[in-house]
Amino acid sequence: MPLLVMKFGGTSVADIARIRNAAAKVKREVEAGYDVIVIVSAMAGRTNELVAWVNETSPLYDAREYDAVVSSGENVTAGLMALTLQEMDVPARSWQGWQVPLVTTAAHGAARIERIERAAIDAKFAEGMRVAVVAGFQGISPEGRITTLGRGGSDTTAVAFAAAFEAERCDIYTDVDGVYTTDPRLCDRARKLSRIGFEEMLELASLGAKVLQTRSVELAMRYNVRLQVRSSFSDEPGTLVCGEEEVMESRVVSGVAYSRDEAEVTLTSVADRPGIAAAIFGPLAEAGVNVDMIVQNISDAGHTDMTFSCPVDQVKRAEAAMLAARERGEVGFEALVADTNVAKISVVGIGMRSHAGVAARMFRALSGEGINIKVITTSEIKISVLIDRKYMELAVQALHDAFGLENAA
Repeated sequence: MPLLVMKFGGTSVADIARIRNAAAKVKREVEAGYDVIVIVSAMAGRTNELVAWVNETSPLYDAREYDAVVSSGENVTAGLMALTLQEMDVPARSWQGWQVPLVTTAAHGAARIERIERAAIDAKFAEGMRVAVVAGFQGISPEGRITTLGRGGSDTTAVAFAAAFEAERCDIYTDVDGVYTTDPRLCDRARKLSRIGFEEMLELASLGAKVLQTRSVELAMRYNVRLQVRSSFSDEPGTLVCGEEEVMESRVVSGVAYSRDEAEVTLTSVADRPGIAAAIFGPLAEAGVNVDMIVQNISDAGHTDMTFSCPVDQVKRAEAAMLAARERGEVGFEALVADTNVAKISVVGIGMRSHAGVAARMFRALSGEGINIKVITTSEIKISVLIDRKYMELAVQALHDAFGLENAA
């Protein structure tokens, strides 16, 4: 039979009533002739509760035991979902990651999937099972220990199963009914997109859109897994995330993304010499600082300023890394200035490849609202700017209007 993968997030399985609602959607697909692999998250709030218990018990915890504890939320949901389906006369069985098995690296808390072995689930389908309910977010290391994939890892689990089992489609059920041109909470003119390309979705996810986890989109693009983002609470069509060839006509801009948790860090009076960038960004990388935008000013008397952006919660780590590098004599600078009141705004669209003037239109729209741009960075299909955080909502609305996204579909 054809196969579907259906993933339900925490809000979709928050209590028994919502699990029944999700199970009814699964039953409908079974009645339509599909075998189904259901990937479930922990019930809403449960993972946070488990993490808090670990931190309260052992602030300097053993990562292996952390994974053993926090993965248990998905196990509960998987069992409850299988029981609910059985009550609906749907042959179902729950599976934990180690039972499949889904084999990962041994990086506890942030493991990566190495392979999914199909034989056990395929055998059960052959025996008449119609639904395999798999606990998301978890796997097993080569050493035989339970591992977790990092927050949001159930999306990645779902895409990996869709790729491994050659599913017709992977449906991601969540508390939103699709991918919008921007956050509807910030802009009431935001529109739901019927389709969006993998590359655009990957950029939007990495730039702040919370609909899909970035790793899941990367995996879907690599294995050409068609994703559909749908609401658990309605039967409205969702948004199909697919290859560019399935998007009938490339929009110049498909969406506006934002990230409010950004910081701008500037090192002043840095010696302008070969290797200075490596001397700065090497220690930052070793300290785990996720650097995004980088700007180097014009050299004056052999010195320059180097500016970069990073998540606001990594500023202290960046400061410590730079001060340590200066003490070791690896880099010299006069001062480190951090502005933690900035936001990153981005426009994304595969149509940028073939249309000129996108940057000019973006900058005119921001200028028209009196918004000053601090830093700019671009790629083939996106333009991002750093602005004062107080103008974030205004900037999103202005850019949404400037590119006519209220007419998107």
